[in-house]
Order: sequence, then C-alpha cells, then structure tokens
Amino acid sequence: MQTSRRNFIAQSLLATAGISTAWNVAEASRIDQPTTLPPKADEAFKISIFSKNLQWLDYTEMAKVAADLGFDGVDLTVRPQGHVLPENVETDLPKAVEAIKKAGLKMYMMTTAITAVDEPHTEKILKTASGLGIRHYRTGWLTYDEKKSVEDNLKAKREQFQKLADLNAKYSISGEYQNHSGLYFGAPIWDLHRILQEINSPWLGSQYDILHAHVEGFNAWPISFKLIAPYIRSICLKDFVWGIKDGKWALQTMPAGEGLIDFKKYFALLKQNNVSVPVSLHYEYDLGGAENGAFTITMSRDKVLAAMRKDILAFRKMIQEM
Repeated sequence: MQTSRRNFIAQSLLATAGISTAWNVAEASRIDQPTTLPPKADEAFKISIFSKNLQWLDYTEMAKVAADLGFDGVDLTVRPQGHVLPENVETDLPKAVEAIKKAGLKMYMMTTAITAVDEPHTEKILKTASGLGIRHYRTGWLTYDEKKSVEDNLKAKREQFQKLADLNAKYSISGEYQNHSGLYFGAPIWDLHRILQEINSPWLGSQYDILHAHVEGFNAWPISFKLIAPYIRSICLKDFVWGIKDGKWALQTMPAGEGLIDFKKYFALLKQNNVSVPVSLHYEYDLGGAENGAFTITMSRDKVLAAMRKDILAFRKMIQEM
C-alpha cells in the first residue's frame, strides 16, 4: 500500500471513530512513527481468560465461571475445535457474546486461526465480530518456507498481511499476531516488527507473549520487547521453567510467579513504554486436560478452578504494583 493511501485510510477511520485528525500527515507516515489508534482507557490491563481453558463448559457456564473467578472478560476461541466453529460464527458468536455480557463481563478479544483474507471464513468472522463490538482478535501462526530465502519469506508475508490489514480496516477490528517460540514467523520478534513497521496500519499489530519471548531470548528479550512495543495491541500472560521431557530439555509451564519470568521487570517495561492493552491469561500447566482445550476434564472442577483463581489473583497483584 502506498503511503498516501495508507494515510487516507487511517485518517478516515480515525475521523469515523470521532478522533481528531489534527496531526501532521507527513510525520504520521514516517516509518519510525507507527500509525496507531489511541488505546481505550476501559481496555487497559483488563484481564480475559483464554476460553481454550474452559472448553469443557458451554457458553453460559463458561461466562459464569469466568465472572466468579474475577476475570473482566473472555478471550473466546473462534477457530477449528474452539468454542465457536468458524463455519457457525454468524449464529454462535452472538450467543457466546450474549452469555458473556449477561455474566457482567466484556468481550475484549477473540482468538482465531485467520492468516489470510482468502481463507473460507475470514471475512465472515471479522464482519460478525465487528458487528458485536469486538475490537481485537489474534491471528493464526505462520511458518517459514525452507525452500525460500528469509527475505523472500518476509516479502510473501508482507503481501499476505497487507491484505489482511486492509480487511481489518474495513471492519474496524485489530488483528494481532502472537510471537510463538519455535520455527515460526515472529518467534525472533524482529521479523514481525519489520512487517508491522512496513505495513504501518492501526489495524494490524502484535499480541506479545512474554513466555515465548523468554524462550527465544532468555536474557535479550528486553531489547526485542522495546523494538516491538509500539505495535503491541494485546498481551498474554503465563510462566514457565526448563525441565526434562522425554529425555530432552523443554519448557514446562507453571502457575503465575512460580517460574523463571521476571514479571516485575516485565510490567515495569510495559509501563515505561506506555503499553496499556487488554490481557489474555493462559493456563498451560496440568489441569486435567483444560490446559489443552479438552471438552472433558479428568481433574476435579474445584481443583481446576482453585488453580485458575490463584493465577488471576497473582497477576492482578503484579499489575497493581506496576
């Protein structure tokens, strides 16, 4: 997208949202000054539970449990094997959102498998979500084509995400790519930063995952964090340690504050870099299958919910002490 077209779209959308456009277009188009929408104060550090961990409950019970645990909202899975199946989004997403609202919660975000505009249900999902007032969604992950150079991979991904950013703009919804450790695009952070910087759209950003950032850059993660910070639109929280699994070293997720992540330092950096965004809390340690999105759990309900309550209380305390 040419700079003039990008500026026109950004200003039009900001004007539609009732936001002043009395800002310098030349400055806004500079590549080192990201085009962003002002963060909504009522979204800052609002904590949603990742509904993958509650897929053993229907919409009504899921929402009730989330409210009882003290969450502000639900990060709903709208993807294959999720709470809402993509093919049923027009009928089921409104039902899920209504249940969440009835429980006194808000729907700040959802998690999808969307990676391109030409996938079967992409536009239907974004149109439905936007109509229900959902402002954030997590995209699916991308991998590198090992037969191509890194630069050729990045060129292809830029084209792919540019189209997605344009579609996001059409429906006024922010698409956010999660950095995931492993041989994924975005794992090193710099590659995701480059694409977001080049596209420079207020409707495309990062869902920053502190666990996976630690895995890929245990000591250097603050550097990559500062690089990606201007593009962070949401974050997800979880903790981990290194351990032996099947004879090999691997990450093992842990309850909040019991792992290796220095959350005091992390939250201080969020504050210093003016990152005030919605939060998705993930549970990935053993919870009888709930950690893997199971529809039936093998651990007692009380034990699962007690663990979930412990983590949200721990993270709330950390956020309050920022």
